Amino acid sequence: MEAGPISLLFGIESRLLRIETLTRLRWLALFGQLTTVLGVAFGFGFQLPLRWCLAVIGASVALNVIVELFFRKHLRIDDRMGTLLLSFDVIQLSFLLFFVGGLDNPFSILLLAPVTIASVSLRSYQIVAIVGLVALSASLLSVFHWPLPWYSEQSFLLPQLYRFGLWAALLVAAAFIGAYAAQVAQEARSLNLALTAAELALERQNHLSRLDGLAAAAAHELGTPLATIALVSRELSRAKLPDDFHDDVELLNEQAQRCRVILGRLSSLASEEHPQLDNLKLSYWIETLVSPFRKNPVSIEIRRSNSENEPVIASNPALTYGIGNFIENGVDFARNKVIIGCYWTKESITISISDDGPGFPNEILMQIGEPYLKTKSNRRLKTGSVSGLGLGIFIAKTLLERTGAELSFSNNSGSGAIIEVTWDRKRLELNT
Repeated sequence: MEAGPISLLFGIESRLLRIETLTRLRWLALFGQLTTVLGVAFGFGFQLPLRWCLAVIGASVALNVIVELFFRKHLRIDDRMGTLLLSFDVIQLSFLLFFVGGLDNPFSILLLAPVTIASVSLRSYQIVAIVGLVALSASLLSVFHWPLPWYSEQSFLLPQLYRFGLWAALLVAAAFIGAYAAQVAQEARSLNLALTAAELALERQNHLSRLDGLAAAAAHELGTPLATIALVSRELSRAKLPDDFHDDVELLNEQAQRCRVILGRLSSLASEEHPQLDNLKLSYWIETLVSPFRKNPVSIEIRRSNSENEPVIASNPALTYGIGNFIENGVDFARNKVIIGCYWTKESITISISDDGPGFPNEILMQIGEPYLKTKSNRRLKTGSVSGLGLGIFIAKTLLERTGAELSFSNNSGSGAIIEVTWDRKRLELNT
């Protein structure tokens, strides 16, 4: 019941940007750059190298036109192309700032925009490359640049210490935004992919639950043509046919009767007492989940409350997957024994799964339930599992919480893990 890496199911990484997104952002930036340059030159009447500024802006316009002509709008660009495009944006803005005052220009803060985009769409080492390029550009612009456009009768010169502060602030902001935005984006992607995996697991369980009903419906639909075949075969057996055909007609009758027996069994699935469809007492339902693991060398003991009025629940897909996943993990990691407890009162229902295995690693015990959780410890971590401990437990925890469950994870005083799942009794029986 352990889910595989969800990215393999879709064949595309969710973090990749569409090229149209970058193109639109660049058009927006170019509009802002052109408006600002023209406003400074003609609105304020400041002297600035207008031709050089327009040439730098024109280079970015040319790139956007080329991209729109030769690339599909909905193309998702790979990391290498994304790095190149964002590097171009850093260099283009750096050249523009060079002609209009360098870091003295308040618009130098826009160097952080490519860092932000890179943080949510590129890999770690590529984010570091973009941050490094911004740091290099800011360092050069703090020393080499043309004067800031200003009133001709006044001189504008920032103190060297203040200029150093601007440079340091820009570098710290670039590093912080790069690390913070990358971490937040990665957590959001992991959560989104894990929720998708949970939906797929629930849909698969729903599909399995519907198979019996579909089989009964198919048997009902096939009943009429089978009756016609049986009637025709009986008439043929009574007719005067050459001896060569008697054996074939007899075989046809036998196979028609056999088909009738098979369809009768399929039809009975909708009406027979079936553990996946009928309401069951809690301890009986747990036994249906445990039965596939009875042949395992690990012994499984089911303990139940001594009180009467045992709750009756229906085996819905979320409950089946969630509790089944915990039982499977307990059997996988136990040394000799797994104990499953079914306890109830008038107010609550509790299912506990404990084993005598290595238990949960202490360093991740408080983080259990987060998707794609990894640990260097080999405890509670299946060999060769890409997703590690986190995804399977996350799916089970998410599905069970949808039924109103509260979960707790802990370790035995000696060894082994304990998982407790508790419901409000009225809510669980109402949900089922």
